[in-house]
This record gives sequence, structure tokens and C-alpha cells, in this order.
Amino acid sequence: MPVVEPQFIASRDNPLVKDLRRLAQQGRAARVQGRAWLEGDHLCRALLACGHVPQIAVFAESFWPAAPGDLARAAPRTVVLPDALMSAVSSLPSSAAMGFVIDLPSAPTLLPDAPTVVLDRVQDAGNVGSILRSAAAFGFTQIAALAGTALLWSPKVLRAGMGAHFALRLVEGLAPDDLAALAVPLVVTSSHHGRWLHQTVLPWPCAWVLGHEGQGVGAPLVARAALHVRIAQPGGQESLGVAAAAAICLHASAATQIQC
Repeated sequence: MPVVEPQFIASRDNPLVKDLRRLAQQGRAARVQGRAWLEGDHLCRALLACGHVPQIAVFAESFWPAAPGDLARAAPRTVVLPDALMSAVSSLPSSAAMGFVIDLPSAPTLLPDAPTVVLDRVQDAGNVGSILRSAAAFGFTQIAALAGTALLWSPKVLRAGMGAHFALRLVEGLAPDDLAALAVPLVVTSSHHGRWLHQTVLPWPCAWVLGHEGQGVGAPLVARAALHVRIAQPGGQESLGVAAAAAICLHASAATQIQC
């Protein structure tokens, strides 16, 4: 794609600038607008690496003359903002020099046979983003987020996901009964009940169910599960954080694939 002649915008009252500020600073703005803001070259390059095309590329004025060609040519529309205005858009303590606006994919349905991670009311955005990273790293391709889980396309989840979003099928706003569409067995994590993970032969593909930070997995999904597992903690702590538990469990599934 050739370099697009940029549009220079200097007004805080410009409609696009207002939209960018909402996308960067308000968790629900992505769903309202049907698009998301990716701030920083790491997220932007992760998007391009997965073969996606942004709708708009936005650059700070001081960075634009030196912007790498692949980023400068990435979008059909390019916008340049004064550095101070770029900082006003950002929700970060130190704003990035560039970002992309992307259209959100249309709401997908659950794939019955996909290796899946189910998020049952996981509320902390950092935890959700970290779990998405682990899911993508360990061969899971689908996220099924129940209502009450942090919004998957919110700015904090996007930053914590570090590009994992673009390698995953993301389905959110589900009810427990919606998981009946999954043909793979549900594996539920628990702090105190179930088989020891390190002694268990795990099914593949499967759907790992990870629960609320304080309450754990809800009763409807516990009852539906084909397998209940817990992680050995010889150090004696009461429980692991959900993101740490997810990484351990999903890695165990990845090891099962390799051994098979």
C-alpha cells in the first residue's frame, strides 16, 4: 500500500479526536463505536503480523517524519496529531508515538470443537489480558467470556493481551447455557477439589474454565464439567491468582499435545 497523504488535525474538538479519547479511556467505548484503539508500535505490529488491516493510522507529529514505512503505509487513512494532543488522547502515563484504529470483528459464534478458554466472570482487565496471552501461546484458539467478565476489547485488556487478541476467536457476553454449543469437554479449576493436575491425563482439545478472582467457577459450570483439577501448592499458599493458574493449566495442555 502506498503512503497515504496524512491529514493533520490540531483541534481537541475534532470528532475523530473525541472518538479516539473515548476509545483510549473508556472500557465500553469499543462496543459502542464498533472499533478499538491500539496504542504503541508493539500492538500495531502484532495486528499486521496476523494479516489484519487497520482502519486509521494515527501518528504524533514529531514521530511522523521518521515513521517506518510499513506502519506509515498500513492504513487507508493516516492522521497526524500534535504531540500534546496525542498525549491528551492517551490513557497512559507516557503516551505512545502512534496507534491504529481497527474495526471490531462481527460477533462470532462458538466453534464447537475449538480448543477453548472459558472466562467465568474474571473481572480484572490485567488478568483477562494475561490469560489471553497464555491461551494464544499454548495453542488455544477460542475465548468464551461469560457476562460479568472484563470487556475483551477494553483498553486495559488490549494492553495486557499484547497482541494475543489477533490470534484468537473472541466470543463474549455469554450465559452458562451458551456453553452447551461446545463439543469439547469442560475442565474446571479449583483450589481445593479435583484431581491433581500433574497426575492427570488431560483431554485434547478441551475447554478450560477459569473463574472469578474471589468466588471461583460458578456452580452451573462446575456441574457441567467433565473433569475437575487442582494445582499442587507445596508452599502452602491458599490459592494462586487466576492468571497464574491459567498459565500453569494451559501449559499442561500444551505439554499433552507435544507428548501425543
